[in-house]
Amino acid sequence: MYTIKTLNNIAQVGLDRFDKSLFRIDNEASNPDAILVRSTKMLDYEFNESLLCIARAGAGYNNIPCDRCAEAGIVVFNTPGANASGVKELVLCSLFLSSRDILSGSQWVKSIAHKGDEVTALVESGKKAFAGPEIYGKTLGLVGLGAIGAKVARDATALGMKVYGVDPYLPPDVRAELSGTVKILNDEKELYAISDYISLHVPYNEETRHKICASSIAHMKDGVRIINTARGELVSDDDIIAAIASGKVACYVTDFPNAKTANHKGIIAIPHLGASTPESEDNCAVMAADQVSEYLLNGNIINSVNLPNITLHRHSGNPRVVIIMKDYVGAHNAILTAVASTGASVISSTSKTRGNYYAVLLDLDKVTPDLNSSLNACKGVIRVRIIL
Repeated sequence: MYTIKTLNNIAQVGLDRFDKSLFRIDNEASNPDAILVRSTKMLDYEFNESLLCIARAGAGYNNIPCDRCAEAGIVVFNTPGANASGVKELVLCSLFLSSRDILSGSQWVKSIAHKGDEVTALVESGKKAFAGPEIYGKTLGLVGLGAIGAKVARDATALGMKVYGVDPYLPPDVRAELSGTVKILNDEKELYAISDYISLHVPYNEETRHKICASSIAHMKDGVRIINTARGELVSDDDIIAAIASGKVACYVTDFPNAKTANHKGIIAIPHLGASTPESEDNCAVMAADQVSEYLLNGNIINSVNLPNITLHRHSGNPRVVIIMKDYVGAHNAILTAVASTGASVISSTSKTRGNYYAVLLDLDKVTPDLNSSLNACKGVIRVRIIL
């Protein structure tokens, strides 16, 4: 029986994916096998030794200490694409909100509601203060063309926008699929220079921190509108505020408000609503639960953000071994030699490297008494799991 702990409210449709004969949900557990999390900060979280994996029900994972987890052999999953439709719709909404000054206009109408019969005439005379450009025919620059960026590209094209994108990690098949929708550039500066609107769709890490800052803004068009539904730390608050004050940036829409941006002129601050739809929450919960189940029951690692992704079709009735270790030349042979020394035979195997880490899946004909100790004695082994 595996124990699952949740640190946030996880949609019931996801929790229902766990077979009750094999899993139990215990949110007070001190030694869970898996944790499901949404927004709880885990950077200083003390992990129990038996913890095998953490699933983030969402795309971003900067609330989880992925490096520390990898060192302990704890697999961290996210759910890419599960909330893509919800976030995409917020991006489209942000395009309109940043252009037409709808929010200010609506607030102004409320402020004159007490004028009674004068309201209609006041609206007609005052509406010009809230005029703004159409998005049709304008250029949208997408920084990142993953699940969300690709959906935005398709819909923005359908709305009559010219769409450009940049993504150095874009797989060839996705690049080919998007070729009729978005013109893909290799240089962010080129994208900045031609875009009327810029939307961010990249993860937050040390490389992307303050991607939008004074130096990048300097390459942009005057009056550019910037949309950030990815992560607040991608944009320098001080630099964006200065750019708004100078008129370089016409509007900044952020889904991650803070004390500096929450009530600043020229900034539309949205309370992190990108994935706050029942559909997104359900999709993320289902994907996270399925990934946890697949890893705990079969050792398959799908959508890991810190260790190799690896899958192997499991032969019915055969025991399986999952090994996570530091990568080095000869690691695979060392594992096979260790297995053979116990008298067991490998039926099928696969392995994958990611960064400094190496993962191996083995299906064996049997489990011998000294198998676990023999494998753990191999150089660089972090974790060995035997799944019967």
